[in-house]
Amino acid sequence: MEKTTLKIDGMMCGMCESHINQVIYKQFDVKKVTSSHRKGTTEILSEQPLDQTALAQAIAQTGYDLKGIEAKPYEKKGFSLFRRS
Repeated sequence: MEKTTLKIDGMMCGMCESHINQVIYKQFDVKKVTSSHRKGTTEILSEQPLDQTALAQAIAQTGYDLKGIEAKPYEKKGFSLFRRS
């Protein structure tokens, strides 16, 4: 799994978040997309690394300003009843 975080300027409300999420779901093979206008971020989970140039173009078409892209491997955090020492 891959986690890609986009820094996006210009999102002002929940509808802005939905607009970004819809564009990403339509153009890319992703598992989950979560945007936050308060944080100015969009987090994307995908099986494979995403084409960063294509991501930048998709965001540019929405009218929002992409400020940065960070991609790194993602590991699901497990739940444990045991305390770590």
